[in-house]
Amino acid sequence: MKSPGSAGVSPVPALGRHTTGTGETPALPVVPVPADFSQTLWEQLSERSEAWTYTDSVTSILEAPNSAVAPAAAIDVLLISTYELGRQPFGLASPAAWLRDAGATVTCLDLAVQPLDEAAVAAADLVAFYVPMHTATRLTAPLLARVKALNPRAHLCCYGLYAPLNAGYLRDLGVDTILGGEFEEGLVSLVDRLSSLSSARTGAPSTGEPLISLGKQRFRTPVREGLPGLEHYAYLTLGDGARRTVGYTEATRGCKHLCRHCPIPPVYGGAFRVVQAEVVLEDIARQAAAGARHITFGDPDFFNGQAHALRIVRSLHERCPDLTYDVTIKVEHLLKHARLLPTLRETGCLLVTSAVEAIDEATLAAYDKRHTRDDFIRSVDLCRAAGLTLNPTFVTFGPWTTLDSYIDLLQLIRRLDLVDAVAPIQYGIRLLIPAGSLLLDLPDVRDLVGPYDEEALAYPWAHPDPRVDSLCADVLAAVQRGQKQGKERRDIYREVWVLAHEARGGVARDTLALLEVTPTPPGAIVPHLSEPWYC
Repeated sequence: MKSPGSAGVSPVPALGRHTTGTGETPALPVVPVPADFSQTLWEQLSERSEAWTYTDSVTSILEAPNSAVAPAAAIDVLLISTYELGRQPFGLASPAAWLRDAGATVTCLDLAVQPLDEAAVAAADLVAFYVPMHTATRLTAPLLARVKALNPRAHLCCYGLYAPLNAGYLRDLGVDTILGGEFEEGLVSLVDRLSSLSSARTGAPSTGEPLISLGKQRFRTPVREGLPGLEHYAYLTLGDGARRTVGYTEATRGCKHLCRHCPIPPVYGGAFRVVQAEVVLEDIARQAAAGARHITFGDPDFFNGQAHALRIVRSLHERCPDLTYDVTIKVEHLLKHARLLPTLRETGCLLVTSAVEAIDEATLAAYDKRHTRDDFIRSVDLCRAAGLTLNPTFVTFGPWTTLDSYIDLLQLIRRLDLVDAVAPIQYGIRLLIPAGSLLLDLPDVRDLVGPYDEEALAYPWAHPDPRVDSLCADVLAAVQRGQKQGKERRDIYREVWVLAHEARGGVARDTLALLEVTPTPPGAIVPHLSEPWYC
């Protein structure tokens, strides 16, 4: 998926809300955010394809050429990202390297920190939007008509994890080519096709590009020149109040696990693909030279390939001993590979994000997470013993959530001394059910959802207990308000605690006495990234 990060005390993120390391806010982009857009629609929620057949390299579903640009010696390509979790987009930098090697002229725009460059749009032969998540797809949708109006001749492409999952909707909005899975080779093929004189002039049939490719690619070192500097993106906050500039890379893509709520299995089908170690290390070295002092590895699970992961972090530590990093690892792997956790810490790992999602057995079974409440507790102990900060993420409001189970989660977070480790937004995440979600395999989910809402890219659902939905809205509002006011994590937790008990009937204020009277101890302020992440 997806990939890591952890939440900070900045306001709940909207497009362009990133703050620089100097505390200055970059110019806001012009991308409109839909009025109904909320924290409930973020990337931790899943989508699934419609019964696609996979091979080792590509699916059997191929793109038909829908448009062609005027022949040119070199294709002008505009790559656009709308949002990538506060990171400098790997999804622009990686294909930029491939396309430039192929002879294309490439311009990159990150609309999370830049305005839309209308001149670049007008000059482009190919405009390709990177859509790695639900949020990015929703933000891309209203831009497509604008791009088409500015440049009717441009070939429009959407690529990334969520592109094939929303292929019909994107085509209806005017997108010509959809690329999912391992997309770099597909983009190069598309540029070659668009630059073909015979195809452009005669309309000769073209083999087109696969809708989903699972081919094993030989990666190029990402080209980050032309992207906004790292100071415009999320930063790492340390317990002593210091900040570190953060870079971002990926060592693997895809995942060998099949969690039902995750968007990766419908595309990768349990496969994962490796970015060659030398490419990853060179990418990090260049970002370190550009000012990065911490690296986020965006792998859906860093321990999908343990040998590959360890080879990279050991080499990284040898080359850049002062550089720190964070990774994402599922609870199951934290337990299975507990012996490797000290090595992570010794090589500079500060933070491990883990998609815990829930502690009640009904939800964990529905998501097919393959861990239990006790497993989560053990993972906390293992990380602490290794000197690592665990950053758990949750889908706190789902069809199986009850007021009692929600309060139980809050109690466990406090009992495990995780109040300062959990990003406040995690208390208000509500399950999103997009088209084709693996959750739709469950009869109770199919019975729950209403007709598909194409603009929202989700099936609407209401909780059987209206108090749970009301609590979700109240918690989300409290979190947004608290982050806007710059409140500490434990202060927001306290508000959420009170809201939950009021929803159930009665408030156990006495159990909060310690939090009420004790200021946050200096050592309790755990390292975290300034941009929240949703698993």
